[in-house]
Amino acid sequence: MEKVKKAAKKWLCISISLMLLSAIAVSFIQTDGGKVSMKDLKIETDDGYAMSCYLFLPDGASAESPAPAVVTSHGYLNNKEMQDANYVELARRGYVVLAIDQPMHGNSENHSSASANGVYQGALALSRMPFVDASRIGVTGHSMGGGSCNSAVAQDNQNETRIISAVLLNCADATYKDADGNYTDVYGSRDVGILAAQYDEFFHKFTDDSGIAREAPYFLTGSNAQSFLNFGADPDGLETRAAYQVYRQQVDGEEAIRVIYNPDIIHPWSHFSAKSTASTIEFFEEAFGAPNPIAASSQMWQFKEAFNFVGVIGFVVFLVSFATLMLYTPAFASLRAETVVQPAEVTDKKGKIWFWGSLAAGALFSMLIYRWILKVGTSMPVAQTESMGIGLWACLCGLFTILSMVVFYFAYGKKHGLDLAERGVKLPLKKLAKTVLLAAIVAAVTYGCVFVADYFFKADFRIWTLAIKAFEADKLGNALAYIWLFLVFYVAASVSVNCFNYNTVCGKKHPWVNGLVVALFAALPAIVLPAAQYITYFTSKAMLWPASAMHVLWLFPVILILFASALVSRCLYKVTKNPYLAGIISAIIITLITVTNTCTTR
Repeated sequence: MEKVKKAAKKWLCISISLMLLSAIAVSFIQTDGGKVSMKDLKIETDDGYAMSCYLFLPDGASAESPAPAVVTSHGYLNNKEMQDANYVELARRGYVVLAIDQPMHGNSENHSSASANGVYQGALALSRMPFVDASRIGVTGHSMGGGSCNSAVAQDNQNETRIISAVLLNCADATYKDADGNYTDVYGSRDVGILAAQYDEFFHKFTDDSGIAREAPYFLTGSNAQSFLNFGADPDGLETRAAYQVYRQQVDGEEAIRVIYNPDIIHPWSHFSAKSTASTIEFFEEAFGAPNPIAASSQMWQFKEAFNFVGVIGFVVFLVSFATLMLYTPAFASLRAETVVQPAEVTDKKGKIWFWGSLAAGALFSMLIYRWILKVGTSMPVAQTESMGIGLWACLCGLFTILSMVVFYFAYGKKHGLDLAERGVKLPLKKLAKTVLLAAIVAAVTYGCVFVADYFFKADFRIWTLAIKAFEADKLGNALAYIWLFLVFYVAASVSVNCFNYNTVCGKKHPWVNGLVVALFAALPAIVLPAAQYITYFTSKAMLWPASAMHVLWLFPVILILFASALVSRCLYKVTKNPYLAGIISAIIITLITVTNTCTTR
């Protein structure tokens, strides 16, 4: 076991180095090597709520030389950091950028009034900053953020002096018709673009002239898109206009532009797309010019994301190595196994059938109930409907796992020498109490690394829609409301992965293969459901489950979470013969990840 301790020390040092490298590199990239000042602000809005935001101020912007500015907004269930591609690239090109947390998201207050409009409040804030050219303020938002841009335009239209002069709707529809159903142009002389993903799951739908309901792949052929490109005119009889072509027209004595970008991506990929980012750069350069022109193809945000992911890896490695080293302290030494736990011998055919059958049954059950239970959970009157939906799914899967283990034990395991105490299923009460305490310490210290990165470098650890980020104290209350659902699953999953499915079925020479197999089966539902949805969408131009589009795409980060948690639980089990430690740690951390990356309505 001394080798284990030595290895844990080495990996702890490596993990700290990885997280530090991640934070420093992310900070360097998002400040353009120090050429852009990045500030973390809380703005008291005119609507009476505090809005969290990042302000990016390029070196060239000053009261003597004000720069054009852009508000960037995330979509539903996201945070300001999801706009990193846009704020990194626009700030590099000399724009002042205000990346906002919408109300009820991130660290903004939970202001649910219909008058709350994050994008408009952001534009107001920019208009009052001396280093901003008030005649060149733009807004862009993804999904719900695009809807917020439309609301901002509606509010701005009520003012004698308008403050918004350019609008880019990212994976969101424009306002095409008035209250009477007639085509209209509510944007006036503003420059306006739509970034319409060809395989958007939520927007750009219409009914064609034959009465056929069409989804996003057909958007450019529809009258809504054509009316937009024709500045609100009825497109009937007009020449068909094309994507990526900038159209110009005099409106109220000023030249305005309309353009639709149409990248071949899905809705959430627009956060992570070089094509979408290039279109955003091109649009605002067309609208405002760029104080620091750089080719749209020259993008640095991908390197930021790569280093953010290095931080994720460091975070996971730190968790395992720190927990392992804590087992060598006097307080928790009693939780350490005397020797590294080895896989159980399974030689008979029946045992192999039980192994593969139980893994397949668990994955199948998880897939079959997912869409149904998400619909139930997200319709409940709770503060975080996403957390409730995912949590209920996790809980039911955990209960099914427990039932499967009970059936296996009495039908096969007990007769073939499965000793529950020997495998760690039965644990003395004193050890269980120590396990809970150690799990809480490990989760707190590991997550503390995120707060260090945030405080000193304004960085977090993420990859695409999976984000491990710092949070404010109110999220702890949310975590307490849902953690019991996640505890049922992750504790049951850890017991299953280690006490019942750590065996020689996949070979004796390479026991790590067993770990990969059980981790893959754990993640399989989160792989199969999106694969079925999007293979159907790409091939037929219609989704398999359009009513479940939101719930299916929530599974993207779950793939990595389920896979990694299974491997983490195996690593800790091998040195503890205790499945509960990893299960509790996983439940705490994954609950925190869940409640900090969603919408809180109360």
